[in-house]
Amino acid sequence: MEKQRKPTKTLSGVTPVAVVLPPRKCPHGTCVYCPSFDAPQSYTPKSPAIMRAMTMNYDPFKQVLARLAAFKAMKHPVDKIELIIMGGTFLAYPVKFQYNFVKRCYDALNGKDSRSLEEAKKINEKAKQRCTALCIETRPDICGDGEIKRMLEFGATRCELGVQAIDDKIYKKVQRGHSVKDVIEATRRLKDAGFKVFYHMMPGLPESNPRKDLQMFKKLFSDERFKPDGLKIYPCQVIKGSKLVKIYENGKYKPYSEEQTKEIIIKIMQIIPNYCRIIRVMREIPPDYLVAGTKRIDLRKDVEDEIRKRKFKINEIRFREIGFQYRDRPKDTINQDLKLKVTKYNASGGREYFLEVINKDNILFGLCRLRIRKENGASGAIRELHVYGQSLPIGEKGHKEVSQHKGLGKKLMEEAEKIARKEGVKELFIIAGIGVREYFYKLGYNPNGPYVSKKLK
Repeated sequence: MEKQRKPTKTLSGVTPVAVVLPPRKCPHGTCVYCPSFDAPQSYTPKSPAIMRAMTMNYDPFKQVLARLAAFKAMKHPVDKIELIIMGGTFLAYPVKFQYNFVKRCYDALNGKDSRSLEEAKKINEKAKQRCTALCIETRPDICGDGEIKRMLEFGATRCELGVQAIDDKIYKKVQRGHSVKDVIEATRRLKDAGFKVFYHMMPGLPESNPRKDLQMFKKLFSDERFKPDGLKIYPCQVIKGSKLVKIYENGKYKPYSEEQTKEIIIKIMQIIPNYCRIIRVMREIPPDYLVAGTKRIDLRKDVEDEIRKRKFKINEIRFREIGFQYRDRPKDTINQDLKLKVTKYNASGGREYFLEVINKDNILFGLCRLRIRKENGASGAIRELHVYGQSLPIGEKGHKEVSQHKGLGKKLMEEAEKIARKEGVKELFIIAGIGVREYFYKLGYNPNGPYVSKKLK
């Protein structure tokens, strides 16, 4: 059997397919750190994903097919797809364009054209290549009730907010065009609608410093108005084509050195709670576009090696995932005696229950996020159910070294339902990716608008 190439790409249990939007200027203007080229906002023409998209004239159908073909060639399964729409503030594009863009992504996964988005989603529920999760990036000020309603209609399950900092002085300095209040409100709306909420954060911005950055990250997880489910950490870099170049050349701004960046990320990693996942560290900016700042795209590897060397305890999800543990250590050293742990915390006006299946070494095999609201009676929503480990094709039985398809998801669901009943929830809702709806139907859930739901007895 031919060996799988780049196995890390599907170690978290899904196959990520990024689809890039055509260039369009941000409605608010341009942040000082953001490059402006004939490319999607904040990207350069030589970024790998952008170069691929440009050759296909940013056609979503062609982009999805090309990525599927690439994963197949690398011997990765392509039946559980996490679709990521990137390259601009998607929800600020013309509404008709948005619906057609998402529909064409589903059409590519389905291998056939459909007459409407609804039909495309219906086909995808049983397609060979299912969209198990759909991620949309947006700004906190373009995330109102109307935008959230649209995201639900698209079948989105995760929203990434361009937060960068939680400081209005910094926002003003970098010409961000929104406030911390917008971040707080967007976070609450998204969680109440059942979404997973990720923040893009940018240490080292003008007006900040290492001490201030660390305080900000501490506040992210101590202040109930924030508490994101995940992060992308993009240290500020001086990129050609940005206003920051002139500020840097005038001696009014200095980015963190590689050593400073590494140290601050090590400190940040120690702050992250067990319910949060850092999905990326560093942006993929080609070196010839970098004027100043850290050039190492793979800095995360150095950070994690240093963490292990110093024996720091890390609770962040990706660091603990079983798939990466199988990659990084002898398989027979991993304890298979599993237990279910529940962490309860308040966030954005609700009570969150984070359920995780772990072993005695805190290695993570699966998780579930349950949110309870008590306004006008108890309401409950499952915002995520995920079993980690190397992605397996739908229907294939799990084996010793793979944690998928072993019934862990069902156990997490049973426990979540038990907690919801105790909290007085009469009907439990799930924001389910289109491609995993069939799984929830088998557990007694039924379609309910953009969700699936089940009456709890």
